[in-house]
Amino acid sequence: MKNRLGFVERKTDKKKCIWIHAVSLGEVNAAKGLIDILKNECTEAEIVLSTTTDTGFSRAQKLYGGELSIFFFPLDFSLFIRRAFSRIRPDVCVLVELEIWPNFIFTAEKRGVKTVVFNGRLSDKSFPKYKRIKFFVSKIFEKIDFFLVQTEKYAERFNALGAQKDKIAVTGSVKYDNACSLEEVDGVEELSRQIKLKESQMLITAGATGPGEEQILLDVYKELKQDFDNLRLAVVPRKPERFQQVYKIIENEGLGVKRYSQIKEDADAEIEESSDVILGDTMGDLRKFYALSDLIFVGRSLCPMGGSDMIEAAALGKFTVFGPHTFNFSESAELLVSNGAAVEAAGGKELADAFRRAIQEPQYRRKTGEAAKELIESSKGAGRHSAAKIKALL
Repeated sequence: MKNRLGFVERKTDKKKCIWIHAVSLGEVNAAKGLIDILKNECTEAEIVLSTTTDTGFSRAQKLYGGELSIFFFPLDFSLFIRRAFSRIRPDVCVLVELEIWPNFIFTAEKRGVKTVVFNGRLSDKSFPKYKRIKFFVSKIFEKIDFFLVQTEKYAERFNALGAQKDKIAVTGSVKYDNACSLEEVDGVEELSRQIKLKESQMLITAGATGPGEEQILLDVYKELKQDFDNLRLAVVPRKPERFQQVYKIIENEGLGVKRYSQIKEDADAEIEESSDVILGDTMGDLRKFYALSDLIFVGRSLCPMGGSDMIEAAALGKFTVFGPHTFNFSESAELLVSNGAAVEAAGGKELADAFRRAIQEPQYRRKTGEAAKELIESSKGAGRHSAAKIKALL
């Protein structure tokens, strides 16, 4: 593809230019709030957006197709990078989270282009790897003009790898900015009607689950059903390729199960009384299930898979539980638990105990959900702080 060779285009050459690079889907989503602010408040500059993966490109096109110049990031060879810089002529380059592209960063410095790391993070997994090549990383970091990072811990890690303290600012995480409130989620009433959820029933949603977790959840659900017969369960696996496997796991437990994909296809389909479990086998509907739920389990955390983003559930003001394996989201997990805004369960027994207490004590359930909602709201602002720093560099 021509983009990879540096053949990229702007929509106009009459404005200054901010080049934002977001590697994949997650980084494009993280950049959305920043882009929206810059579009509205920095009209003197054109924004161009690059990405590396097909999923990132598709998401960028869905968000900004026809509005921004969107292209695949050039291969990090001097010829291709220099060609891209000559064609775009950026004034500021923004790297979302952290991407070390030596030729890109060195070329920016040679041409007097400011570079910024936005929403910077160095996870427990990546930090030791970078430390092993600090002699190389530090040479790159000294070429970067500003590091806008999520937490104090990340600030210390960037500094340990060679970033100067006066170039580091803690702006918070944009994941809080992007979290939706309950009022912002569309289609909740329709989902309730589709799955025929009664007012007297409570819905538990297990979202973004991974291998080994569904069996634990089903055991917990069956145990709780013995004492609370008004419970329903929705299971939404993280990966689509596991939908059929999870359907079989539920079926083998002797529980009535209905696929949400079939319910959506046939609006008049009847859900049998025995269909206690809904399999969320569609894409893009997890937030609706969370919004409809009374109790939420955030998956890939009971088994060592690194966890899933629990901010989305917590921001809805719902009683949220996750397991101990949350190393990909450790800061969010620690923040929520330490503020009484979520519960960490070590295993199936602890998960059952947490849900049992939440069912038996409505005030405790509501208090935990409200604490989560308030905490997320108070943590917002990373996008606006970062936008101000970037605008100052133009």
